[in-house]
Amino acid sequence: MPKSKRNKQVTLSKTTKKGRGHKELIINGIRDAAEKYSSIYVFNFQNMRNSKLKEFREQLQSSSKFFLGSNKVMQVAIGRSSSDEIKPNLHKVSKLLRGDAGMIFTNLSKEEVERLFNEFEGYDFARTGSIATEKVELKEGPLEQFTHDMEPFLRRQGMPVRLNKGVVELVSDFVVCEEGKPLSPEASRILRLMGNMMATFRLNLVCRWGSEDDFELYIDGPGDSDVE
Repeated sequence: MPKSKRNKQVTLSKTTKKGRGHKELIINGIRDAAEKYSSIYVFNFQNMRNSKLKEFREQLQSSSKFFLGSNKVMQVAIGRSSSDEIKPNLHKVSKLLRGDAGMIFTNLSKEEVERLFNEFEGYDFARTGSIATEKVELKEGPLEQFTHDMEPFLRRQGMPVRLNKGVVELVSDFVVCEEGKPLSPEASRILRLMGNMMATFRLNLVCRWGSEDDFELYIDGPGDSDVE
């Protein structure tokens, strides 16, 4: 018996994979920036927040250009060895593009770049799996920061609560999270309700390149000794 065509699934949305053309655009953009700007920095980041990074990029857009994405693509763009680097000693920069990293090409002075990166911090609510930076414990008694209609939701998060004359009440002490331990989905939701921002988004400078003889390491980490 022939298969019915009535139940055939049809995909209405189409997605285009980022292929070779997209990679070439990034490579060409990086190489153009290497000609336009006087210095290059590698940075790494913690607790990435796109909105915070966007604010920082907009602050520097008149003097600098940021690149984040595939480390391998960025390495290809500037050269992975002394034989294929686009400028002398850029292979040293390439070797430091590891993990959560990016590059900034800029005409700002070294002192100004260091000041901007050192001063930049963004705070946000920690996500599930993030490491708690402190112990948060709620004591038995009224929880006046929560409205009465939130009581069912709080119970679903594992909190021992009840309504007492329209007031949410904790019937026993409750530990939301322990310092140094990963946050559960429930802990993450409770901290958000409490307005407790545990995630700090930072950008840390790793190295600076200014010319063939102007290369500086900011972070001495595992594997940095092989930057030759």
